[in-house]
Amino acid sequence: MANPVILTVDDDPVVSRAVARDIRRRYGDRYRVLRASSGPEALDALREVKLRGEQVALLLADHRMPEMTGVEFLEAAMDIFPAARRVLLTAYADTDAAIEAINVVDLDHYLLKPWHPPEEKLYPVVDGLLEAWAVTPDAASTEIRVVGHRWSAPSFKVRDFLARNLVPYRWLLADDPEGARLLDAAGATEADVPLVVTAEGKALIAPSEAELAGLAGLTVVPASDFYDLVVIGGGPAGLGSAVYGASEGLRTVLVERRATGGQAGQSSRIENYLGFPDGVSGAQLTDRARRQAVKFGAELLSAREVVGLSEAGGARLLRFGDGTEIAAHTVVLATGVSYRVLDAPGLADFTGRGVFYGSTATEAPSCVDQDVYIVGGANSAGQAAVHFSRYAARVHLLIRGADLTASMSRYLIDQLERIDRITVHPHTAVVGGAGQDHLQRLTLCDTRTGEARSVDTSWLFIFIGAEPRTDWLDGVLVRDGRGFIVTGPDLISGGRRPAGWSLSRDPYHLETSLPGVFAAGDVRAESVKRVASAVGEGAMAVSLVHRYLEAQ
Repeated sequence: MANPVILTVDDDPVVSRAVARDIRRRYGDRYRVLRASSGPEALDALREVKLRGEQVALLLADHRMPEMTGVEFLEAAMDIFPAARRVLLTAYADTDAAIEAINVVDLDHYLLKPWHPPEEKLYPVVDGLLEAWAVTPDAASTEIRVVGHRWSAPSFKVRDFLARNLVPYRWLLADDPEGARLLDAAGATEADVPLVVTAEGKALIAPSEAELAGLAGLTVVPASDFYDLVVIGGGPAGLGSAVYGASEGLRTVLVERRATGGQAGQSSRIENYLGFPDGVSGAQLTDRARRQAVKFGAELLSAREVVGLSEAGGARLLRFGDGTEIAAHTVVLATGVSYRVLDAPGLADFTGRGVFYGSTATEAPSCVDQDVYIVGGANSAGQAAVHFSRYAARVHLLIRGADLTASMSRYLIDQLERIDRITVHPHTAVVGGAGQDHLQRLTLCDTRTGEARSVDTSWLFIFIGAEPRTDWLDGVLVRDGRGFIVTGPDLISGGRRPAGWSLSRDPYHLETSLPGVFAAGDVRAESVKRVASAVGEGAMAVSLVHRYLEAQ
C-alpha cells in the first residue's frame, strides 16, 4: 500500500516550497508529500487520492488564499477525508479566524508564520498529530473498485450506497482498459456488471446491499437479541435518539436500511442549522453524529430492513426482511420520508440512468458543462441547485407555483438569485421523458396554458412530496390518512384513548398507539420538517423512554 499523504496548500510559491521542503525533510521516508497552490487544486488532489484508496494523514492549509480560504478548504476536505488531521497556517492578524476554525472545522492546530526553526515550532506539532492519526481508524485505508457502465442503474445503485455510507471506492468503466482487465480476471463480461472488487481481491457480481455492507466493514448482524432501545432509521432523528440513548446508559442499537443521514445526509449544504454559521454538509453533519453514537457505545446495523413490529408481553419484537428478529423494551421509529415518485410517461424507465430522486453526490462531477433540471421548490431542491451550479453549465429549477416564497427559506431564495447559472421556471411541470440507454429529453408543460416544449438533457433530479415509509406498520399503529404516525395527545379522540391501549395513563407526547414505541422526526404526523427539530425529537424520545422504563 502507498505511503499516507501529507498535503500542503499555499498560494505563495515561496511559502509553499518552504513548508513542503521542511515536511519532506523529516517525514518524506514515511509519507508522500503533496503540495497545491489553491484550495480547488488541493480538493482535486484529494479526490484523486480518494479514488486510489490511499490515506491522507495531515492537511496544512494557509488561511489567506484567493478563491477559497484555508478554513473553507479544510471544511470541504473533511467530507473527503474526515480522519485527516487539520492545521491552519496563519499570520498574527488571522488568529481570530484560526480560533473560530477550531469550532467550524474541528481544527487540530494552527501555526503562526514563520515557524522557524521547524525543530522547535513545526515538527513537535506535526509529530503529535501524526501519532494521533496513526491510532485513529481511517475509512480510506481499504480500496474497493467498482466496474460498471455509465448509464447502468444497478451500477449507480452500488456507487450510491458506497458513497452515502462514506466508503471509499474507485469507479471504473467496463470499457476502459483497467475495467476490462478486472472483468477478465473475475471471469465476468460487460453484461455482468456491476462488479465489485475488494482490496484483498475478492470479486462479487451485482452484490446486494447487505453484501456491500459486509465488504465495507459495516455491521449487518446484531450483537445481541435483546436491547433496551431499538432505533429504526438513521436520519437526524434516529441519530439523535442513538446518541442520547447510548450516552445515558441504554443498550442501544440503530437499524438503517441504506445509509445513516437519510435525506439530510444527501444535502450538499445546510446553512440554517444551529451552531454552524458557515453551513455544514449533510454528510459531514451526519458522519459526526454517527461517530458520536458509536463513541457512546451504540450499535449500528446497516443494510437491514425492519418489516414487522409486534408486542410480546413487556417486549417489542422487530422482524427483519430475512425473517430474523430482535427484541427490546422500547422502540423509536425514525424512518423519515421518501421523495414521491414523479409519475410522467417515460421517466420510470430511466431511474438511475439520468433520473434521480434526491441529490446524488456521485453524479455531480459528471454534469460538468451540461444542463441539469431539478424538480421541487423546498429547501432540499434549492440546496441541490446551489451544489450542481458548481458543475453544470446551467441549472433549471422547475416549480409548479408562481415563486419559491411559500416553500423555501428566504436565505436560500436570496442565494439562488445571486447565482447566474440557476434559472427558476415557475408554473412548470415535467410531463414526459425520452431517450435510448439513458435520459436524453424532457417534455415540460406550462401549467397555466398547457403549452408543452421539449428540452435536451441527461439529468433530472426530483425533490417532490414526502411519503412516510410506514406501510409495514399497517394495522399495528395508528396512522393518519397520508401514512404518518399519530402520537401523543393526537391519539385521544373524544376523551378516549386509542383502541387496544393497555395502560391506565394517556400516551406520552411522542408515544404511538403501542406503549413503549415512540416516533420522532419526519415520520411523525404534524412534525416540523427541519433537521434541528428532528434531532430534538430524537433526544426527547429518549427522555420519554426513560419515563416509560421507570414506570414498568
